[in-house]
Amino acid sequence: MDIAALSMAMSQGQMQQQASLSVMKKTMDQAEGQGDFVAKMMSSADVQALQHAAEPHLGGNIDLKG
Repeated sequence: MDIAALSMAMSQGQMQQQASLSVMKKTMDQAEGQGDFVAKMMSSADVQALQHAAEPHLGGNIDLKG
């Protein structure tokens, strides 16, 4: 393998690593933001509001037939 090809391969590997790290950082930032949101919801909202936000389809209907 010549020097130019080796240099290009190393540069491409480095670029892939940088792209991968960038995606990982963005994912970690999003996870941190979601964690902060959940912590804020837990501290400021009551339990019923939090449960409704997690499962909004529950509790909307009541079966009155006996």
